[in-house]
Amino acid sequence: MIVRLAITAIILAILAMGIDMGAAAQAIATIDLRFLAAVLALVALDRSVMILRWILLLRARGIQISIGEAVHLFLVSSFVGSFLPAGIGADAARAYGLARDSATGSDAVASVAVDRLLGVLSLVVMAVVGVVAWTPQGRSDWRIATAIAVMAVACGAAFWANELLRWIIPAHRHDGFATRRILKLADAVGRYRSHRGVLIHVMAWSLVVQLLRITQAYLLGLGLGMSVPYAYYLLFMPLGLLMLLVPISISGFGVPQGVIVWLLRPMGVPDAQSFALSTLIVLTGLAGNLPGLILWLRDRRT
Repeated sequence: MIVRLAITAIILAILAMGIDMGAAAQAIATIDLRFLAAVLALVALDRSVMILRWILLLRARGIQISIGEAVHLFLVSSFVGSFLPAGIGADAARAYGLARDSATGSDAVASVAVDRLLGVLSLVVMAVVGVVAWTPQGRSDWRIATAIAVMAVACGAAFWANELLRWIIPAHRHDGFATRRILKLADAVGRYRSHRGVLIHVMAWSLVVQLLRITQAYLLGLGLGMSVPYAYYLLFMPLGLLMLLVPISISGFGVPQGVIVWLLRPMGVPDAQSFALSTLIVLTGLAGNLPGLILWLRDRRT
C-alpha cells in the first residue's frame, strides 16, 4: 500500500510540475453539466451490465445467487476496492466475499477471474477497432499489432492454464499447499471452456461496457470543450483503461492520468485540459461506487 501511494504521489507531482493545475481545476469546475449528467447515467448503465455478465458466469457454474445478492456484493466490493490497488482491488474484494459465502470457493474466485479476463480481452478488441478506425490508409505499426496479438493470446491461454501448469510444474510438486490451490483455481477457470455460449454472451456484454466507457470519456471531453474525434477515443482509451487495471496506483489516480495526458498531446490538447479529462474519468468512476458506500454503511449498522 505504501509503495502504491508513493508511486501515485510521485506521478502526480511530476505531472503537477508541467501542468497548470489551476487551469485544470477551472476546467473541471466549469464543465457543461449536461454532459456530466449524461456520463453519470452511462456509469450507472455500465455497472448494471457488469453485474449482469457476472451473474451469467456464476449461473453457468451452478452457483446459486439471487440478483439482489449479486448486486449487493458487486456494489459493496466496488466501494471497498476504491481503497485498494487499482484494477484488482474490487475484484479481490468480490472474490473474497463470494468465496466466503459459497461452498464452491474455487468456482467463485474463477467467476471473477474469467470476468476480468473477458474484460481485458474486450479492451484488446476495442484497441483493434481503434487502430482500424484511426490509422491512415497504407500505414500500420507492427509493434501495435504485435502487442495486441500477444495480449489476445495471453487472455485466451488463461483458459488452458490448468493444463499448462501441470505440464510446467513437476508432478512431485502438485501436492504442495500453494501449488494445489493454484491448480484448483486454474481447473475452475478451465471448466468454463465447456460453456462457450456463455463466454460469447459475456464477451459481447464486455464489449458493450468498453463502448460505454469510451463514450463516457468522449462526452466528458465535449463537456470540457475538446474537439477530439470519437475515432481517436477508440484508439487511445483502451490503453488508458488498461492502465486503470494495472495495480500500481490507488483508485486510478497517477499513472492512468499521465498516460491519457501523453496520448492526447498529438491531438493538440493542452495538458491542463487532458489532465482535467483524466481526473473526471476517475472521479465519475468513483461516483459509480457510491451506492456501494450506502450499502456498506447499512450493513455496518445492522
